[in-house]
Amino acid sequence: MPPSSALPSIAPPAGTWKSAGDLPTPAAWYGQHDGPVLLTGGAVLVAGGADAASGSLADAALFDKDHDRWDPADPMGTPRRLHSLTRLADGRVLAVGGLNGTAELMSAELYNPATGHWSPTGQLITGRWGHSATLLDDGSVLVAGGSAARPSGGTIALRSAELFDPGKEKWRSAGVMSDARTGHTAVLLDDGIVLVVGGIAPVGSPDDPALAFCELYDKAHDKWTPTGSLITGRRHHRATRLSDTKVLITGGTAPGSPGTAPYDPFSQRTAEVFDLDTGKWTAKTAMPSGRALHRAVLLPGGQVLVAGGAASDRDESGFRSVLAYDVAGDAWASVPGLATGRWSFAAIVLSDGRVLVAGGVARSGLAAADPAATELTPTSEVFGESS
Repeated sequence: MPPSSALPSIAPPAGTWKSAGDLPTPAAWYGQHDGPVLLTGGAVLVAGGADAASGSLADAALFDKDHDRWDPADPMGTPRRLHSLTRLADGRVLAVGGLNGTAELMSAELYNPATGHWSPTGQLITGRWGHSATLLDDGSVLVAGGSAARPSGGTIALRSAELFDPGKEKWRSAGVMSDARTGHTAVLLDDGIVLVVGGIAPVGSPDDPALAFCELYDKAHDKWTPTGSLITGRRHHRATRLSDTKVLITGGTAPGSPGTAPYDPFSQRTAEVFDLDTGKWTAKTAMPSGRALHRAVLLPGGQVLVAGGAASDRDESGFRSVLAYDVAGDAWASVPGLATGRWSFAAIVLSDGRVLVAGGVARSGLAAADPAATELTPTSEVFGESS
């Protein structure tokens, strides 16, 4: 049976979507940790990503919130997609790994907002893409899991993890994860604990199974420990930190494919919350409509805004729908929709409290010149109260 759509009434966040400037280069960000970064001073940086042919980009751009426009920025030294971008405690931005063509990258580089330039930094011990990257309380960055190429062909998921020291600009090995995974999410919680959620372990099938296994990393002991499993295995989901001890998980790609036994399209509507104090997941009210490859951000008022997405990453039109989740009331409300439906796009809360979305896949299979081509959008929109 599908989840109930009879939702309690809540007041959604006030505001409308307004068009902002176009990205200098259209791009899609298919990873979990390759999204935009809010810089000191309020500018937003995007870097890398994929072009319409799934090629890796080096291009970078800066969003000016005072004029709602994008300006080209210094490109990265290496094109990257499925990499990670992390703002460090000192304001610099660390780009790690990813793919350039079909080869995993061991390189990393730093963006310095003061100079506006990228510079190479210490190399990873293991090249990887689709990994997680988490800024820890001590200023180091934990990079975990991801994918790498098999010597015999195909890809494997990694169990290895590494720590980056920004002061020394060097990497060192960290404790090995309990489960190999790629495409997972990672969230920093209380006492420096990192929660890793879901993802996949490639088995050579287009429908690689989504993982329900979750684990915790404790930097003090350099150790991973299994914790409560998701109620529903998830890939292409989103994780939103609600507090020091709680994380909301929304959506994800339905397991299997139509006509197969495990296929459950209603799983895309489900949401669940992790409680660090108990180590358990609790089912929450399902979204009125399911989605994967969407974006979710925590608003200043405490509600979660869930925008866009698609049913899967195969020839899909992007969704325009936007929802707001009230944590205390465990209820969803509709919010004015995006002007352009999109998935695998950039989304971030600006320093003035508005929400910015940009780029992503708008349609697939509808290009006049090539019906098989993926179409990206350069457009961006901001959500907030009208001035």
